[in-house]
Amino acid sequence: MIDSFIKNYLNHPQIYDEMFLKSNNYRDHYQNFIKKFSKESLENLNKKEELARKLFMSQGITFTVYDSGEGIEKIFPFDIIPRIITASEWSFIEKGIKQRLKALNLFLKDVYSNQFILKDQIVPIHVIYSCPHFLREMHNVNVLHDIYIHIAGIDLIRDHDGTFYVLEDNLRTPSGVSYMLENREITKRLFPDLIPQCSVRSVTEYPAILYKNLMALSPRAVSNPTIVLLSPGMYNSAYYEHTTLARLMGVELVEGRDLVVKNQKVFMKTTTGLQQVDVIYRRVDDDYIDPLVFNPSSVLGVAGIMGAYRKGNVAIVNAVGNGVADDKAVYTYVPDMIRYYLNEEPILKNVPTYQLSNPEELEYVFANINKMVIKKTNGSGGYGMLMGHAASEQETEEYKLEILKDPRNFIAQPTISLSSAPCFINGQLAPRRIDLRPFALNGPEGISIVPGGLTRVALKEGSLVVNSSQGGGSKDTWVLTS
Repeated sequence: MIDSFIKNYLNHPQIYDEMFLKSNNYRDHYQNFIKKFSKESLENLNKKEELARKLFMSQGITFTVYDSGEGIEKIFPFDIIPRIITASEWSFIEKGIKQRLKALNLFLKDVYSNQFILKDQIVPIHVIYSCPHFLREMHNVNVLHDIYIHIAGIDLIRDHDGTFYVLEDNLRTPSGVSYMLENREITKRLFPDLIPQCSVRSVTEYPAILYKNLMALSPRAVSNPTIVLLSPGMYNSAYYEHTTLARLMGVELVEGRDLVVKNQKVFMKTTTGLQQVDVIYRRVDDDYIDPLVFNPSSVLGVAGIMGAYRKGNVAIVNAVGNGVADDKAVYTYVPDMIRYYLNEEPILKNVPTYQLSNPEELEYVFANINKMVIKKTNGSGGYGMLMGHAASEQETEEYKLEILKDPRNFIAQPTISLSSAPCFINGQLAPRRIDLRPFALNGPEGISIVPGGLTRVALKEGSLVVNSSQGGGSKDTWVLTS
């Protein structure tokens, strides 16, 4: 059965394929999976794919695409073929992410206090002070346990030679972890025997680890602190995730109108009166969290919450002001941060990045724009990018004019040939490009990373854009035991 799949599998020689070697031999760590999987008939696989779609629909596993002002809920497309990572590869990834997070956390503490890294000219002052997410309101705020980054989603890609690169750091309100958890549950339903037979490590501990970390952050010495998940509400694109995580942790899901600040303490409105809140896992962006300090027209946040935060009466996860560390212009300097704060060489590489505020780099990028991916420094979701190799001449010229208005708002990177993995598409195995977002949890006892993450897939043939908002899907990520 599996041989008929391979026959038509177009494996590009310049692209690293996660399952196949160039000669259409399997990589060693896929052998066990292939042996079990090859017993499935095509009819059975089609049924499993249909079952997965129905399960996603019945459980409401969706995301919202905002298009021309309309919110359209869509099922998150799921591919039934897992992406498999070896124990040694995972060990390398884990060490690299922990190193990176330690440095980024130290950078946030420094940039909001003594600013040694700016005084020593490791990171240019103008890059920080021109960043819209550098919040002067956070200067000298005493952040509990000095942990700014409690939850991080670090996007990794692989180049043609199999080398892992960090594409970007998501340190504000990273999303996607609920899809990682649901993908595993769906895979258990589709292939109940495969996961134990292939010695796959579990990801289901994520909510328990997060809950334990949140409990440990309570500023009050009480045995049962009150923890809430603050959501912008049901119209947010990640609302499904908010409800899932609140349910799995057993904490209250609240919106801004459910909270009130009195005497610089945060309270939740309940049927029995006000209840003091100790820890807020917020999924509301900085701009909207407190209308008295940031956007005065916000109805999503809580008036006065920053006062309670500064006073140390409530913990906010992630810390306010983290956006300065995941700005794409600051990303360039993360390897320097690792050397500066930790006196270590970076384990995970950055993708080469050009700062378009630098006239020489701007000139080079414009001359080689057909080989570049250009992004807004504070963009997300795959919106507002220029894929140089795929853009028309008119699109390129229009984008250049946009860049020239404010070059600081853009960075450029050479087009990286993302690795591919086999996907089950129209009854055939076909290669599609992928990335990986592992989720790291940072608490008073250190950094934990559940073995896996969200593998996102560019389901359109030839596409390099994996974002769900741009037609991407996902697949289960298996990390093998040693």
